[in-house]
Amino acid sequence: MTDINTLTSIAAQVRRDIVRMVHGAASGHPGGSLGCADFLTALYFDTIKIEPKNFTMDAINEDLFFLSNGHISPVWYSILARRGYFPISELSTFRKLGTRLQGHPTNAEDLPGVRISSGSLGQGLSVACGAALAKKMNNDNCLVYSLHGDGELQEGQNWEAAMFAAAKGIDNLISTIDFNGKQIDGPTDKVLSLGNLHAKWESFGWQVLEMNGNDMQNVVDILKIAKENTGKGKPIVILMKTEMGMGVDFMMGTHKWHGNSPNDEQCQKALAQLPVTIGDY
Repeated sequence: MTDINTLTSIAAQVRRDIVRMVHGAASGHPGGSLGCADFLTALYFDTIKIEPKNFTMDAINEDLFFLSNGHISPVWYSILARRGYFPISELSTFRKLGTRLQGHPTNAEDLPGVRISSGSLGQGLSVACGAALAKKMNNDNCLVYSLHGDGELQEGQNWEAAMFAAAKGIDNLISTIDFNGKQIDGPTDKVLSLGNLHAKWESFGWQVLEMNGNDMQNVVDILKIAKENTGKGKPIVILMKTEMGMGVDFMMGTHKWHGNSPNDEQCQKALAQLPVTIGDY
């Protein structure tokens, strides 16, 4: 188990990576990426069973992760690089023409760690269900994890997949919802209210957990509880409260940084709030 201080240090560096990547490309999605830095750090550096140096597409005897809200690729690319899937220096190529780090992850680029192209919202849960069911059929006891945006739940395909997972007893699946209450056009409650998500997921037959996605200890604890409750007949969903733009004061509390890149002055202001803990690329 990785200690909390180490995980917090990694997440802080990941946030610097996000700001620098999006600024360097003058394009990208910093808000949700910053909000999910703690969760993905805990997941990749403490929770899941993976083999970064021996990456294969089939992931036999490994846990799987699918990023459904593919627009937050900056945080995932940073995590993958710092976990050892590819050189950290490659982060400087984010969103550059002809590179592997495209704006939305794509498996056509043969980037280690990426198994599906994502970013067409609403599709990731279906993929995760299929992968988890395949593991059960192959007697592979490893788990499948997925991450989704809350605005993404406005896509109906999610609920078809949710119904399927419960009906088929896919209890080796842990899906997390980034519940930051904001999407590209504004607050989710104003764009299209999601209602009571806890009650909805329970009514679809899932075990529902809740956590503070910007409290590293709580993230580690809830992921541990989720893992302990697999294999009990129900898929598991974690409703993860986060703050969009977490760590950068002028990006927090607004949806306006969902898909905007900071200019030179804003980049320096953001980096001044984010300590160098491991080392910039």
